[in-house]
Formats: sequence, C-alpha cells, structure tokens
Amino acid sequence: MKENKIGLKPIGELLGMRFFIPSYQRGYRWVEQQVTDLLNDVNEFEPADGGFYCLQPLVVKKRKEDILSKIKNETESLEEIEQLLKGEWEVIDGQQRLTTIYIILSCLNGKDLYSLMYETRKDSANFLAEIDESVSHKNIDYHYIVLAKNTIQNWLSNKSYQDRRDFKEKLLSKVKFIWYESVDEDPIQVFTRLNIGKISLTNAELIKALFLNRSNFNMGDDGYIQLRQREIASEWDNIEYALQDDEFWLFLHNLKEKGYDRPTRIDFIFDLICKQNSLELDKEKLDAIGTDEYKTFRYFYGYFKSGNPDIVLCWKSVKKYYQVLKEWYNDLELYHYVGYLISWKPDIISLDVISSLVEEWSNRHDKGAFLSYLKSEIKEKVSNPILDKQYEEDGRNKRECRPILLFHNIQTVINQNYTQRNNGKYQAEAFYKFPFHLYKLENWDVEHINSNTENPEDDIETQKEWLLNVYLSADDDIQEKISTYFGMQDAEKQKIFFNEIKSTLPVQEEWSQMEKNRIWNYALLDSSTNRSYGNSIFSGKRRIIIGKDKGKLIPIPKLSKSGKLIIGEEFDAGSSFVPPCTKQVFLKYYSPTADHSNYWTKLDAEAYLEDIRECLKKLEE
Repeated sequence: MKENKIGLKPIGELLGMRFFIPSYQRGYRWVEQQVTDLLNDVNEFEPADGGFYCLQPLVVKKRKEDILSKIKNETESLEEIEQLLKGEWEVIDGQQRLTTIYIILSCLNGKDLYSLMYETRKDSANFLAEIDESVSHKNIDYHYIVLAKNTIQNWLSNKSYQDRRDFKEKLLSKVKFIWYESVDEDPIQVFTRLNIGKISLTNAELIKALFLNRSNFNMGDDGYIQLRQREIASEWDNIEYALQDDEFWLFLHNLKEKGYDRPTRIDFIFDLICKQNSLELDKEKLDAIGTDEYKTFRYFYGYFKSGNPDIVLCWKSVKKYYQVLKEWYNDLELYHYVGYLISWKPDIISLDVISSLVEEWSNRHDKGAFLSYLKSEIKEKVSNPILDKQYEEDGRNKRECRPILLFHNIQTVINQNYTQRNNGKYQAEAFYKFPFHLYKLENWDVEHINSNTENPEDDIETQKEWLLNVYLSADDDIQEKISTYFGMQDAEKQKIFFNEIKSTLPVQEEWSQMEKNRIWNYALLDSSTNRSYGNSIFSGKRRIIIGKDKGKLIPIPKLSKSGKLIIGEEFDAGSSFVPPCTKQVFLKYYSPTADHSNYWTKLDAEAYLEDIRECLKKLEE
C-alpha cells in the first residue's frame, strides 16, 4: 500500500529544490493585498519556543526523471548533483504562495533559491530570476510578478537593515509549509478538487496520511504493518460513512457553527481529541500548534514526531470517542437529553458542549449518574421559568421561550417512549426519536398559536373555512343558514349574512395583548409554514399543520348544495415533520373538551401550560 506522505517543511529546506508548474495551473495572479497580508502575518508572528508560522498545504508529486542520465549529461559540480538528487516536484496546489515567497526572498537578496519551471510559460522562469519592470506589459504573468515585487520592496523600505535580516531569518526557519506529497493519485484530479471544486485539504486527509505512514509503525514486519494499515483505513471509512448520515451529524451539530458543512466529518473526532489533549502533548508542543484551521493536524503531527508515538493507542483513542458519540445517539434517553444540550440555542458551538459532556461521561461510573448530570445541566437552561412571563412586550424577544418549548417537545417524546417500553409489547423500532436534523434544517422558531393581531373574518375564503368548522357540530338551523351562505353569489351580502350567523353563536372570551404573548400561546413552527398561514384563524392554521404532518397541501373544503363537504385534491408539499407538541396543540390534544375547533381558547391554553409544567417536573426525578 503506497500512502501519501506528509510533513512540515521550513522554507529554508526548499532552497535548492526544483519545482515544476504544469500546464493545468493558471499563471501567477496574487494582488497587492494578498502579498501584503502574507508579509504582515509573518512579520507579526512571534514564535515561542519551538513555535512556527504554518502556511497552507503545498501539494506536490515527485516527477519521474532519468537521474543517472541527467547527472552524466547536465552536471559539472557536486552541488548540481545534490540538487538533482533532491528530485523535481510537480506543484499541484500552493503555486501562488510558493511564487510569492520566491519573490520575497529575491527582494531580500536571497542566494541559491529554489527554482520554478513552467510547462507552458517557459520564459516566466527567466523573468522571475531577473524581474524587469520595462517588459511587464508583454505578459499577464509578468504584470503580477512586477506588482508583487513592487509591493514587497515598498513594504521592506520601511524596515531597518536589522529588521530585514530578522525577517529573512524568520521566513527561512520559522515559516513552514504543510508538505503533502501525493503518491499514486492523478495530479490533475487532485488539482481539480482543490482549485476548481474549492475543496481544500481537510485536517482529516492530512491526519490520515500520518496514520497510514509506514514510518509511524514502530514495530512489526511488512505483513503486519500492511494489515494494520488496511485495518485502520477500513475502520476510518466506516466512521466517516456513519458521520455522513445527517441524522447522526445534526444530532451533534448546529447549522450556524463553523465546520457543519465540512466535506470530511471524522475531523470532528480529531478536534475533540485535540481540544482535550487526549494524547497528552506537553505544554511546549501545545503552544506550537497555533489556532488556525490546521491546528488539529499540527496536534497529531506533533504527537507522531514525539519521542515514542503509539499508533495503535492513538487509533484506539479515535475509536473510543466515536463509540461514545454512537452510544449517545443509539440510547433513547441520552440521545434526547444530549441532543437538547447541543440544540437549545442555534448558535451553540457543539465542540465545546460535547467536549465537556465527554469529560463528564468519563468521570461517571454509570448511565444513571450521567443522566442526572444531563438533567441538572438542562435545569440551568430552563431554570425557574416564569411561565406567565410576557414576551414581545417592552422589547422582549419571543425566542427567549424557545428553550422551554424545545424541551417540552423532547420530554414529551421521552415520556411516550417510556410508556411504550413499560408496555413491553413494542419492538425497539417502534420507539420514536425527535428528529434534530429536521428541526435544524427547517429553521423552526417560536410562533403564536392564536394570532398576535386582530384578524376578523373579513375575506370570503376565511369566512367559508370558519363556517365549515362550525357546520359539522352545528344544529340543523345553523347548518341550513350556512348552506344558504355558500349558495349566495353576492360577496357583500355574504359578508352581512356571515355576521348574522356568527352573532347567533356563543361569543368566545377575548384575549388581551398581554395574554397573547404568554408561553401558553406559543409553539414551534417552521418558517415556511409560518409564512404560508400568516395571520390565519386557528382552524386555518390547524388545516395547514395537519397537511404539513402528512407532507401535503390541504385546500379549504367546500360545501355542496346538498350540504355535503367536498374535500379538494391534496398536493405534495415535501417535508412532513411537525414537532409533536405543535401537532398536539392544533389537534387540541391537551384540551379537556374538543369544542370550539375555530378557536384556541384560554381553557385550551391552560391545559397546554399544565402539560409544560408536568414535563419540567421530570427534571426533578
């Protein structure tokens, strides 16, 4: 098994090397700002003991060449032979930085630099060696090379002689490329992914090269090493495959956090190991790994370059973290409580939460103790909730009650599963898991059950829906009047007759604005559904929610001349997820009676609020 090779290479080690820029690469195109940023970054970097400034990966592939023939025909000195023995490297990614650093070194009067040769722009190599501003108009590459040189010279002109010397020394010894040598891969395919697809090398890809590097196996014959390499590669793929499942991944992550959409997801486990320093690097090595996007790679690189790395132990650590995450995901109670702590606010950084939870998991001896800890953490998030608090008053935000509403949904699911489990006749697949992935992907938020604004039934369609919900439970006299309403052709007369019908029905208790802004009038609802029902009456919202749960768009029913309800054709609407408590609200599941399908009454609201209280009490058990 030929593995890609990886390391950290100081700029000083590049001197004397030969680099080949293939035809699939574009020419040099860095502008003034990019050059200045690199100069400032290196200049401002203050290396601690053993510290260094890390550049993004330089991806290369060694070119095949007839070394013996070249030594015989093209060399005249030992130095030239040594340079040939270093090989020639095809640059797959990193050409822009490599060229910029070459120009910086030339402006610092650097000698014996590395060489850059071009497959299609052969004159560019000579121009780099002797930059002539007078001919910069002849070639677009020349233009940008001259621009970079002038930018560098202007920047250096403000530095003293000693400052320039110190900068050059720092650049050569304290600035390092991540050196990634592609062995068997097609360089054009690698280039396409990194540049056209804009998918950078991930920490995982860099770390994988460390795990599969033969030199990191400090014992065993070739057969043993190959077996272990295949074993690690297979287990690696299995872990990555599992994490690519969005149900699992979005149990662990929030959409707003950096890294949610990373192409390789096993990186998250490496990030956890790095954050917790599970490989026990000393302070000096920890200080040297930096804070940029390749921090985790440098953490593992530091471990493998330490005195006595144990690749078997290191891989066991990776599997241990994965197994913990998988155990949480597969256990119904742990899944819901851990998932809540990751999801209760959309801007939570899951790495911090999960790192803390892994530590607590390790310190507790059984699941029961860990569950108690999870409940205590959740209590802090919903501690002493004032359930009659006014939201959207005096500048308060209704989203402040989202943690309570989310917990209500999750505890409801736990309660249902507990009842089913105690029943004993259900198989494991009958148990329900709250779909955190859909909750996050569909952008669910806090919305009013009973509309926050006055919405009298002024338009004909709203009046029809309102009357149809009355029709089914009305006496014969009211049903006859409603049928008459549906048979009328004059819209103005319909509106007048609607008010006459409504005046004969029981008057519902009015809600004050303050009452509308209590938690008993809030539920979780996705943004698209909220837009679709706007300020609809309760029965209209109910129809839309039932349709959403079925994955359908349900039209408003109609009434025939004979008094029969006509249900129109339903249309597919995509997603079919409605949080359980939202569905139960609109089905009036909490209500002691099923009256008043057109309204969310205060009696309904009190029953809903009482169920929230009962769920919160579960945190005390």
